Amino acid sequence: MNLFISLFVVVVLVLLVMVGAGVADLQFVFGVIVPYAAIAIFLLGFVYRVLKWARSPVPFRIPTTCGQQKSLPWIKSNNLENPHTTWGVLGRMALEVLFFRSLFRNTKVELRNGPRLIYGANKFLWAGGLAFHWSFLVIFIRHFKFFAEPVPSWVLAAQNLDGFFQVGLPIIYITDVVIVAALTYLFFRRVVSPQMRYISLANDYFPLLLLLGVVLSGVLMRYFFKTDIAGVKELGMGLLSFNPVVPEGVGVMFYIHLFLVSVLFAYFPFSKLMHMAGVFLSPTRNLVNNNRMRRHINPWDYPVKVHTYEEWEDEFRDVMKAADMPLEKE
Repeated sequence: MNLFISLFVVVVLVLLVMVGAGVADLQFVFGVIVPYAAIAIFLLGFVYRVLKWARSPVPFRIPTTCGQQKSLPWIKSNNLENPHTTWGVLGRMALEVLFFRSLFRNTKVELRNGPRLIYGANKFLWAGGLAFHWSFLVIFIRHFKFFAEPVPSWVLAAQNLDGFFQVGLPIIYITDVVIVAALTYLFFRRVVSPQMRYISLANDYFPLLLLLGVVLSGVLMRYFFKTDIAGVKELGMGLLSFNPVVPEGVGVMFYIHLFLVSVLFAYFPFSKLMHMAGVFLSPTRNLVNNNRMRRHINPWDYPVKVHTYEEWEDEFRDVMKAADMPLEKE
């Protein structure tokens, strides 16, 4: 049911653009108003979530540890798995953000005949997630060519590297193939596996389907439904300079792609996709584990009035004695 609800919402969004931009001539709404609104929601929501997390008190050191902690000089510590210095934390964060190091350790558990509980490596999720995120980053960089003139050299370098094999005309980008394959795997992983299907909610399916809609509409627009690239760049630079002009001849597929991207931006701060910022604010990752090197005292500690057992017994002595309950002091 969660899958069908998410799929229905994505289909409705596509049909909304097809009717609005293709039939009702609402190109200004879908080309200017919706993107501006989506960016505003994204920025406000992003800042709100980050500030809310930043205000959360973290009185103690609670980092996730997977290796030997720094203790005695003759015991070798693990600086990346259990960092006790700032450089160690930076190294662990870099490996986590860039290469998903904790996900690389992912294991699967199966109950087989016997019964036997079998543990094994499961690198497919790590590979699929890494392929998707890096492909998405390269595609995001490539799209900067629509917002700058002249195009920055680093954008051209990313584009040339992406189309290094020069297959087909127009050139097929490697990331286009990889991101479609990665998203397809991540989607079917949730659909095929009974365990994953059982725990999956609508907010798990919807981002995957929305991202698939964004990617597929972009692929269709580039390789099958041709659009006016000059018009797309004119719109992009107009939006960036707050002087938008709706171009002619860009086609409905472009507005579908732009609208789905706008929905993704607006949805981003309120979804699980916010792990992009949350990983940097996670106390289980960004704290130095030096609990054996220095004592950490809760800064919110204050004198608390307590009610000891002796005082409690004095208060209820007659009742306890009448009920033949044992008393420490007669």
